[in-house]
This record gives sequence, structure tokens and C-alpha cells, in this order.
Amino acid sequence: MDYAHPEVLVETDWVAKNPPNEKRILVEVDYDPENGYRKGHIKGASLIWWKRDVNDPVTRDIVNKEQFEKLMSKNGITPDSEVILYGDFNNWFAAFVFWVFKYYGHKNIKIMNGGRKKWELEKREYTTEEPKVPQTQYLAQKPDEKIRAYLDNVRGSLGKPSIVMIDVRSPKEFTGEITAPPEYPMEHAQRGGHIPGAKNIPWATAVNDENGTFKTVEDLKKIYSEKGVSPDKNIICYCRIGERSSHTWFVLKYLLGYQNVVNYDGSWTEWGNMIKNPIEK
Repeated sequence: MDYAHPEVLVETDWVAKNPPNEKRILVEVDYDPENGYRKGHIKGASLIWWKRDVNDPVTRDIVNKEQFEKLMSKNGITPDSEVILYGDFNNWFAAFVFWVFKYYGHKNIKIMNGGRKKWELEKREYTTEEPKVPQTQYLAQKPDEKIRAYLDNVRGSLGKPSIVMIDVRSPKEFTGEITAPPEYPMEHAQRGGHIPGAKNIPWATAVNDENGTFKTVEDLKKIYSEKGVSPDKNIICYCRIGERSSHTWFVLKYLLGYQNVVNYDGSWTEWGNMIKNPIEK
């Protein structure tokens, strides 16, 4: 498939034939490891648990550089490692971790197309045995702020024709009918609606329902161009807390090769809760 960066995707068949080794690290990223990783995972895969490992609960932020380095060391990863991520929920959390890896400058990182869903559909083998991972000393790069947007960036972009904002939440969240995804009813914002001028393109429109793989370049271009998202624009993606939007960021930046794409991980829980922030319903 003619993706702009085909090297960022590997297929389940490739993973089955190329098991992890000293230089190739396989990591499962789960929202729900109890119903995912702990019940069975690909042999040799370690676990990154989205909630515990990638978010700082005190600062409402992703882990800082030092915390990221500790997480890498714990998973036996060095700056030269080839890292393959896969996970539950059609790789939505794997894409978020891919974004965090890129934020801290890790070069060789890939996603297994289709994630757990495709692996299981193909009835491939799982194990419950957790690998013994050698500790490493990881030194991260300085954060790459070119792939991240903050509240002030978003406020400053309102009404600018060169900037397109994509709200990747469900249509009901976008219109303000509900203030949280149905799966997480308690995790809502004070107000429902969306950032003025944003286009609603739900994150999951980029994947094939039946096996969780990414759609073709032609299909993806059509989905985004129909809403005015083109490679000449500066694109800001957001959702509720920045994970679904990182999936769309990955699609636009790596599969379609659009240069100017950022993830606003403050997203709706920040925007919808801020005093004086304008919203649309």
C-alpha cells in the first residue's frame, strides 16, 4: 500500500516471523490490560499500561522526560531499539504511545497493523508468560514541541483560514448531546460542544471495522479532503484527552505524509472546562 511512510507499519504475519530480540522490542499498549495483556499476549511482548505508564496524574500531562526514560529502561528499550507497538481498541492507545515516543525523539518505532483484533481474528498464538526484560539506560531527546499544541496555540488559531481543526470524537460528543464517550460516562467536561470551526471526523473512520487495519491511502485522502483537510493546511487534532486524536495525527502525518499536523492533548477536557473559552454546539 502506498502510504507516505510505509516503514511505520508492520503486518501481523511479519511480527509472527520476526520475534523480538535484543534490538527489536515488542510492546503491547493497553487501556485495559486485565482483559488484554494479562489474559494473553504475543510471546516476548512487554506491557505499557496507558493509564499508569504514560500519564502523570498529578500534572494532567504526559510523563516528563525523566519518567519516559525510566519507562524505556524498564521495557529494555535503548535509543537505537526498533520498537513495535500494538494494542487493544484498534491500536488507539498504541498510536498515543507512538506520539509520545516521537515527542521524545525515538526514531525507529512502528505499529502492528490491526493490533490485538487482527492477531486474534487470525487465531495466532498468545502466551501469559511475561518476558524477563534487561534494564537499559535510556537517554531521551528534548521534547519535540512541533508535534504538540497547547491551549494558547489553539486560541490563537481560531478563525484562521490556513488552520483546520479536527474534532475526532463521536458525532454526539461533537454536537454536545453528550459530554463524555458512552464507555466512560464519568469522565466528562463541564460543557458539551466543540471548538468553534472544528470539523468532525471521528478517529475510527480511518480503520476497517472488520479487522482494525488502516484504510487505503485513497480512502483516507477522500475522508479528510471531503471535510477540507488538505496537505497545505496547518492541522490541529483533538478529542477528549488527546488519545483518539493522536490516532488521527498518526494517520495524517505518517500514512498520508501531511507535514504540519499537531496533537492538542489538552483537548475537550481542557477547552470545555476553561472559563471564557468559546464553544459551538
